[in-house]
Amino acid sequence: MPSPKPSVCIFCGSRMGTNPNYAATAAQVGALIARNNWRLVYGAGDVGLMGTVAQATQGAGGETFGVIPQHLFDREVGKTDLTHLVVTENMHERKKVMFMNSDALVVLPGGAGSLDEFFEVLTWRQLGLHDKPIIILNVDGFWNALLQLMGNLVSEGFADPSLLDLTSVVTDCDDLTEALQGAFS
Repeated sequence: MPSPKPSVCIFCGSRMGTNPNYAATAAQVGALIARNNWRLVYGAGDVGLMGTVAQATQGAGGETFGVIPQHLFDREVGKTDLTHLVVTENMHERKKVMFMNSDALVVLPGGAGSLDEFFEVLTWRQLGLHDKPIIILNVDGFWNALLQLMGNLVSEGFADPSLLDLTSVVTDCDDLTEALQGAFS
């Protein structure tokens, strides 16, 4: 479902994490998406950081587009009051629908699922399959180990140095807003 407004895909945890700043930042991200008249694209759960982002977007009057596989509907408490809800057969289809309906991809703190989503879109970009911005929101240094790993992939000869240019890293919502505004202008 293409949208006339820019769509921001958020990859993040279905849990809250241990640092209360993760949830606070997720709420700020949801509000900034609505405030800028962008559409949230996300995993359609109503739990963890996913739920926080969606609730904040809705609370600020924003449009939401959620995508969830049938087998996770109960586990992730599929959010049925979204502007648009798509239920897929599997995780692969979920990621494809989220990607196809977004103009930029933002990674908040999360677990293995968030890493899976991040590495898939990063690999697609490395292969030249898209040029959508990929922005890592490094809340309180959460993604420092990931950034070190990516540097290690380059220094150990398993990736070209250009890999490090395929993502942007920001540390707060002001910088995220600026990066997205730049991407959409």
